[in-house]
Amino acid sequence: MKKILVAIIALLGGQNVMSASIESVSPNEASKMQHERNAIIIDVRETDEWNAGHIAGAIHIPLSDVKNRVTELEKYKDSPVITQCRSGVRSAKAAEVLKNAGFSAVYNLDGGINAWQKAALDIQQN
Repeated sequence: MKKILVAIIALLGGQNVMSASIESVSPNEASKMQHERNAIIIDVRETDEWNAGHIAGAIHIPLSDVKNRVTELEKYKDSPVITQCRSGVRSAKAAEVLKNAGFSAVYNLDGGINAWQKAALDIQQN
């Protein structure tokens, strides 16, 4: 249903809608992927948000820098990559950038770090 809704909105001219080609994963799925499949988590929040707490092992690249720093992530092009922000909106944009750059398995963390914390998963403090 979500993919159909996204497709309809896109056809009607919605430009800030996550593509149907980006799959969302729940916090529990993301945690499992991180531990069992060595998924890479890219945190696209701003530095002050990152410093307040982040997922252990995540790579911090603010959304505004993602396009310019894609080459730093090239070694993960064939690995599962999960983008993450506060609620899932900015990370959906970052996921699109990575998908368009040829990353083969890109996912968006549904609900962002808010949902991660609500699921009682650990965060790391600076």
